[in-house]
Amino acid sequence: MVKRIVVGAHYGLKDWLVQRVTALVMVLYTLLWLAIAWYKGGVDYALWQALFANGAFRVATMLFWLALLWHAWVGMRDIWMDYLKPTALRLTVETLTVLTLLAYAVWLLDLLWGPR
Repeated sequence: MVKRIVVGAHYGLKDWLVQRVTALVMVLYTLLWLAIAWYKGGVDYALWQALFANGAFRVATMLFWLALLWHAWVGMRDIWMDYLKPTALRLTVETLTVLTLLAYAVWLLDLLWGPR
């Protein structure tokens, strides 16, 4: 019988895939912005207002930022798991990271759909 030593949480393929998909979402949104800036000859305040008056563009922006926050969570969690060995310290820092990212998500929703 072969005895395997199990270490870590074994997120593996799921997190690898999440990192790639969220990076793809961020690249596509960035390319959209670059295309708009190129087509319009730059971005000014009037264009900015017009873009964000469109609900579809706000949804695309929300998807970009949620992808960024998820991407950041996976990356930061991996860093905390690799370098913070005391369990209590690691869990505390992970909890603070989650709370910070959730606060950013709430702020995002307020910015995109809150009162103007």
